[in-house]
Amino acid sequence: MNDISPDQLDLLRSRLKDEHEAVQSRIMESEHDGLARSLRDETGELSPIDNHPGDLGTELYERGKDIALLEQQELHLQRIEAALRAIEDGSYGQCAACGEPIPFERLNALPDCLYCIQHAPRSLLSDARPVEEQFLHPPFGRTSMDEHEYSGFDGEDSWQIVENWGNSDSPAMSENRDAADYNHIAIDAEENDGYVEAMESFLATDITGRHVSVIRNREYDDYMHSGEGDHSLDAEA
Repeated sequence: MNDISPDQLDLLRSRLKDEHEAVQSRIMESEHDGLARSLRDETGELSPIDNHPGDLGTELYERGKDIALLEQQELHLQRIEAALRAIEDGSYGQCAACGEPIPFERLNALPDCLYCIQHAPRSLLSDARPVEEQFLHPPFGRTSMDEHEYSGFDGEDSWQIVENWGNSDSPAMSENRDAADYNHIAIDAEENDGYVEAMESFLATDITGRHVSVIRNREYDDYMHSGEGDHSLDAEA
């Protein structure tokens, strides 16, 4: 048996019915939190499929938020309806898990409550990751051959070439946390392109291999300033 008086039960029933009507009205007046219309109609876009995902990034974020708000409202309705059914069958005020009485102070604060404090369901954040990540591992999915010690052209190299034309990232969003400007935000931006050792980028030979020439590029300047090179061997030093 619970310790709720008939007057208290009538008060809680009235509050539950008022809240049920208020939640239903909010859902209808908000057109199901904006989900009554399609994304195309809601945004006024000619097509929800744009050339770049960032074109509809804000709208997609708001759409996801609308879904979360609607789910929250619907869950609230389910809890209220379950509490009203418990009032009708006489089980209201008793914990659905252990059967112990729920204090009126708790019910007054949460009229749709069906559990005591000890057995109240806990909202835990899940550590589960999207299943797509299993398919995309390693980075660039099955097109990346780095883990197989393959040094040829692979999916990562293909993306790096396309990325050189620009993307929507900024230094703050780059996976390279040390990126100071837009020239260093690309994936493996510091990776040597077309050579392994810095010397290979500025030393060249003819077809016979006898005549060596120096191409004074950025890597050459860095090499000389680092103290690796001998300036006396450079005719123009």
